[in-house]
Amino acid sequence: MKVVVAHNRYREAIPSGENVIVDTEIAQLGAAGVEVLPFLRSSDSIAAMPAAQKALLPISPIYGGPAQRDLAALLTAHQPDVVHLHNPYPLISPWIVKTAHKHGVPVVQTVHNYRQVCSSGLYYRDGHDCRDCRGKLIGYPAVVHKCYRGSSAQSALMATTLAVHRPTWRSVDRFIALTDRIAEHLRDYGIPDDRIVIKPNGLPDPGEPAPLGDGFLYAARLSPEKGLGLLVDAWRRHPDGSLGTLRIAGDGELRGLAEEAAAARDDIEYLGALSRAEMMVARRDCSVAVVVPTWQDVLPTVVLEAMAAGRPVLGTAVGGIPYMLGGVAGWAVAPEPAALAEALPIARAEAKAVSEAARKRYVDAFAPDLLTRRLVDIYTDLSATSHRGPR
Repeated sequence: MKVVVAHNRYREAIPSGENVIVDTEIAQLGAAGVEVLPFLRSSDSIAAMPAAQKALLPISPIYGGPAQRDLAALLTAHQPDVVHLHNPYPLISPWIVKTAHKHGVPVVQTVHNYRQVCSSGLYYRDGHDCRDCRGKLIGYPAVVHKCYRGSSAQSALMATTLAVHRPTWRSVDRFIALTDRIAEHLRDYGIPDDRIVIKPNGLPDPGEPAPLGDGFLYAARLSPEKGLGLLVDAWRRHPDGSLGTLRIAGDGELRGLAEEAAAARDDIEYLGALSRAEMMVARRDCSVAVVVPTWQDVLPTVVLEAMAAGRPVLGTAVGGIPYMLGGVAGWAVAPEPAALAEALPIARAEAKAVSEAARKRYVDAFAPDLLTRRLVDIYTDLSATSHRGPR
């Protein structure tokens, strides 16, 4: 079995669970005997591009000529069974689906966000859920609100890209929905059930968990939709020191809030941006991981990492978090300060009792061997049943 795994990597300066998942999946497939042909582009490469190439960047999300030529050469040389697409923006483009089909190769896409419809991919704007572009021929609200990278021009380009490639997306042979919420999003977009498979992401097993530490760990990109403000508000409703220590890891536009919170209280510690090894130490030192996005976060990698380490999760009941916890691996509460404040002491008191269930939830539903077998089955079925001629 030969599979092209295509992904436009997000900038390394901004922690990306999607990058981690793609790297992990490539390694797991290789270990399972699949010949993986990585087709990777990185947004970090844009800064070093020659001026002439940069001038063409505005149309890359629509077409991405260099990527299409490179993919065509790869398909001709290796004749893979499947192309597996993750993120196409901005350097690969959804046009990759057309290129693969032209060479008679079926396409699987793992849907990590809502960007078939939403220019930002989040269904979130100005601190609240937003579906303003759903059902519209062109998502002009995204242009008005500068939803893509804070730019009207770039938002107009992305909205145009989504409109142009609506038929392209609907021609994908199989969609991998990470959760039931994503499957619902795809159905709403017009994808029939027989082309949707629900398969979550998985991460390598770190081994038997270390004994629980104490306190809470919040690790995320420090941006508004990740819920740091919500957490700090809820934490401040308890006396200093009554809940143990809250450790905050990450960097981003809300770094100032993390620093101010740590300076104001003895029971809040700001760790800054951590390496993967440092994150493992921070996770070992806590008893509960806090994952409190206010947007419909699809499948937060930090939840998988916590459960794999035997750390229960206190999360908000949004996106894929309730699905991931499965009612046993932690607590899912409304994304409101009062609800989170009420849950914090409960989570601390019950952490030891829930720890074993969190680990079991990971082993039963998200272990790599289980999910890799399911992914290979998807490839095998698609390769056997799809039309192999040019389209």
